[in-house]
Amino acid sequence: MTSSTTDNAVWIADDDRSIRWVLEKALNQAGIVTRSFESGDALLSQLEHDAPDAIISDIRMPGIDGLKLLSRISEIHPGLPVIITTAHSDLDSAVASYQGGAFEYLPKPFDVDEAVATTQRALQHANKNKTVMPEEPPMETTEIIGEAPAMQEVFRAIGRLSQSNITVLINGESGTGKELVAQALHRHSPRAAKPFIALNMAAIPKDLMESELFGHEKGAFTGASAQRRGRFEQANGGTLFLDEIGDMPPDTQTRLLRVLADGEFYRVGGHTPVKVDVRIIAATHQNLEKLVQNNTFREDLFHRLNVIRIHLPKLAERREDIPRLMQHFFTKAGNELDVEPKRLRSETEEYLCQLDWPGNVRQLENTCRWLTVMASGREIHIDDLPPELLERPSGDAAPASNWQDNLRRWADQELMLGKDKLLDRAVPQFEQIMIEAALKYTHGRRRDAANLLGWGRNTLTRKIKELGMGGEDED
Repeated sequence: MTSSTTDNAVWIADDDRSIRWVLEKALNQAGIVTRSFESGDALLSQLEHDAPDAIISDIRMPGIDGLKLLSRISEIHPGLPVIITTAHSDLDSAVASYQGGAFEYLPKPFDVDEAVATTQRALQHANKNKTVMPEEPPMETTEIIGEAPAMQEVFRAIGRLSQSNITVLINGESGTGKELVAQALHRHSPRAAKPFIALNMAAIPKDLMESELFGHEKGAFTGASAQRRGRFEQANGGTLFLDEIGDMPPDTQTRLLRVLADGEFYRVGGHTPVKVDVRIIAATHQNLEKLVQNNTFREDLFHRLNVIRIHLPKLAERREDIPRLMQHFFTKAGNELDVEPKRLRSETEEYLCQLDWPGNVRQLENTCRWLTVMASGREIHIDDLPPELLERPSGDAAPASNWQDNLRRWADQELMLGKDKLLDRAVPQFEQIMIEAALKYTHGRRRDAANLLGWGRNTLTRKIKELGMGGEDED
């Protein structure tokens, strides 16, 4: 087999002609030579005679898919960087791509400039002749659902960390799924076969926290009738997930810092050191930097924990994921209760996607469970929803002064639901609302209302007629 590699040559495998064309054009403009293939099989066949400096491949293609292609490339050319792209992005794809040796993972639709920059980094990587990571066994399924860009960043982070034992700090509001991410980090790590132990700092009384973490000897305190192994010992060789780390009291912070530094500790009331090998994943909904500034969290411990940080978006920042999440939770609740899963009517789904969900994914799951039990029919109507979701905030709240965000949210939601001709519906409704508000303010006087709207009186009259608003003219 020959290997007449051309400088800055990139091969593209994608069955979508438009994607190939966009990538070719962008990369050529950046001075990169390209060659395109409609399938992974065609690219693989050409690899027997030639080799590029980097490859961009879709996951789902006729014949051999992107992940199998990635595996074959890793065998034939272990130093060849491969960028995986997919329109069907999920955690399993991201993790499998990185563990299969992918240089990078780009969910579609990707930013063209980002694709070019990533390709240039891949070419630099190729020039340094680095080897990629070996392929791992297929990953098991996960319950993390997310197609929103912010969740794709989370998936990519989990993928990048899949061969690592490094400490991770997860930030996110309550109910965003921090423990699920911690479990995924453990499940896709070299420690997967060892224990995953979780402990919520906010749920443990302060005087019992050290015993929970480090265990105690018999007679260490009143009620300690036997020796007890703490969470660190239980997690030995595996992962210890410390949720709500910001609630850890100062004394325990000091002991934790010593364990992280020395890899050993003493049980409460003990005199013999206990050595452990534990990966720490911490999580908090609080701003640890502010806690450090306020001297309620040790700065040296913060730096020990804040090696890699993953931010989880709140549900309101990933509304496009709500329909899939609810479908998943309805199926889960139906299986648990041995009933047929509920399903949402389109108007109910649209309504739910516009809510703020302050309790995030946990609130969404609890709502699906409530509906599974309480809704009489299989299809969920808006009036089937729990009362707290039907109550609109009263008073002079933000919506009136934040109408642009509400409009933007409505447009995003309509597009997500596959609807078109948005302006045909939005503009008449907008004009009608403005006309009604102006006429109400002027007590029906059209000339004054027209002045308020910046129109002539004839324009206002014509608009009222076009919109079928009727009403008497009090001028």
